[in-house]
Amino acid sequence: MPSQILLATHINAPVEKVFDIARNIDVHVESTSHTGERAIAGRTSGLIGLGETVTWRAKHFGIWQNLTSKITEMEYPNYFTDIQVEGAFKSFTHEHYFYPILNQTMMRDIFTFESPGGIFGEAVNFLFLSNYMTRLLVKRNEVIKQIAEAPQLPKGGA
Repeated sequence: MPSQILLATHINAPVEKVFDIARNIDVHVESTSHTGERAIAGRTSGLIGLGETVTWRAKHFGIWQNLTSKITEMEYPNYFTDIQVEGAFKSFTHEHYFYPILNQTMMRDIFTFESPGGIFGEAVNFLFLSNYMTRLLVKRNEVIKQIAEAPQLPKGGA
């Protein structure tokens, strides 16, 4: 049975800016630096787009792991979805939604995942994986928010 994580993050920045930051490979690497995560194949920097894949290498639970995800849906600047193509999960789907509110954004994540191993996998999800993944996604969203809300320098210098 799949597990699901729902998050909502209010960001004081325009929806287009937040959308692009959320799909930026370099920002993702920054937000997961504590895991040593890096992009090693497919799109490895910049903005990932519809139909593109990225393979991540990171250390989770003391084990180096690779995970390949693909952007399967995208409507700029409202949403995009990525799914696991190959990796440790039995499956995952990460839906990213962006709602403009005046000149601000409500970013919503729906992360649905299933671990391998049947009933054992369900127990792992319940006991610690759901909390671990929630912390990882919250950290990622904090970095997105921090970058999006950072003051911009005027063009041509200060």
